[in-house]
Amino acid sequence: MNASFVRIAILSDIHSNLEALRRALDGIETAGVDAIYCLGDVVGYNADPAACLELVRTRCAGVVCGNHDAAVAREEAVEALPSDGQEAARHNRRCLSEDQLAYLADLPDTISEENCTFVHATPDVPRAWKRLTTYPAAQSQFEHFDTEICFIGHTHVPAVMADRLGVLQVRRGHRYLVNVGSVGQPRDQNPKLSFGLFDTESFEYHNVRMTYDVDGAAQKIRDADALPDRLAARLYDGL
Repeated sequence: MNASFVRIAILSDIHSNLEALRRALDGIETAGVDAIYCLGDVVGYNADPAACLELVRTRCAGVVCGNHDAAVAREEAVEALPSDGQEAARHNRRCLSEDQLAYLADLPDTISEENCTFVHATPDVPRAWKRLTTYPAAQSQFEHFDTEICFIGHTHVPAVMADRLGVLQVRRGHRYLVNVGSVGQPRDQNPKLSFGLFDTESFEYHNVRMTYDVDGAAQKIRDADALPDRLAARLYDGL
């Protein structure tokens, strides 16, 4: 990150949801940021992998690899995905060009810039694709990054986890794992898309939730013969 960059946006788990991604980018433009970072899972689950990939490729200063990116680009651990995820991975792979697949396959596991670490799942073993759902599990991760803050996704649920119990908001004096939630498939029973805004100078973090055209995204899934209708239904419930 260039030293002049102060305000950054962090996206994760876009999952081929073009309607959600465009809406998030509109919100980011309104907020005014110096750089955008993506925590992976650009593809999977939804119907627009190629368009989402090109937007991320064009707009983001850094992108790391997610498990669905690896499954689509390299056919890596496809069988570890849920059944709907496996069908979506095969569908998305057919939608991408060789150049786009090569781009996904070459994404790094982690990026460290300006006192921030960016990784899809966990910093200890990024490609183990662990889910941090408990405080003890989160605490063990602080040994595996050197920056003050590490941004993650993967669970699709926004959260702030500090190096000390009881610290619930980002403020100076502590180190943090921050889950920015999901742009394209929220799973906290809130259908609004989620992303993060962080000021590297003031050390202030905000989770942003926005409505988007769920109907449009859901209909594209229904219109795609190879995508299960269940993937459309879950967008309405944030599951």
